[in-house]
Amino acid sequence: MIAIRSATPADAAAMSAVLIDSITRLCLEDHRNNAEAIAAWTANKTPATVLKMFDNPNVRLFVAERDDEIAAVGCLNGTDEIGLNYVAPTHRFMGVSRALLAAMEAIMQDSGVVHGKLFSSATAREFYRTAGWVDVDGSLSGRLVAGYPMHKRLAS
Repeated sequence: MIAIRSATPADAAAMSAVLIDSITRLCLEDHRNNAEAIAAWTANKTPATVLKMFDNPNVRLFVAERDDEIAAVGCLNGTDEIGLNYVAPTHRFMGVSRALLAAMEAIMQDSGVVHGKLFSSATAREFYRTAGWVDVDGSLSGRLVAGYPMHKRLAS
């Protein structure tokens, strides 16, 4: 069973571990095992920097639990942007990311958001497309790892 809940500061170390492991082991299409790219991408994913995210009033952090452990980490930036959706490699393809995404989409929709937005990694792009997200024409963001802008209509 997968349970989605708001993250707490006590989750910071486990969240950091999921983020770093997911980026390092699953996002090969993005960083291509380039140590500089991995280091840059994970630099703000340490337990201390994750803990600081709780101080930002514009960030809402979530975790997905499966088998009594934190299996995925997500966040909303403001009311309309998904900022994080990373799954632990041991929980990949178990529906965890999809459940976390659906929960964050529901929160955005309940907040009155009509169009959600996010920047996808190359690795996650097809995942988001299958969940109804659409590529936005425009430039990529990121210095060492590209971010692909996407949006989804949440309200009918």
